[in-house]
Amino acid sequence: MPAPAVHCRYIGEWVATKHRWSLAVDQAEREALLQHAAGCPNANLAVERAG
Repeated sequence: MPAPAVHCRYIGEWVATKHRWSLAVDQAEREALLQHAAGCPNANLAVERAG
């Protein structure tokens, strides 16, 4: 994980990239993302699907 100052942004960009490219998320990755994002404020992400 990156420095705490950019932690939430990193998680948001990770999720946006997964969504944009329709990439799968396995159960372990999902749980880790949820755990790391728990302390982040809610955010709206604008994502345009590729292809």
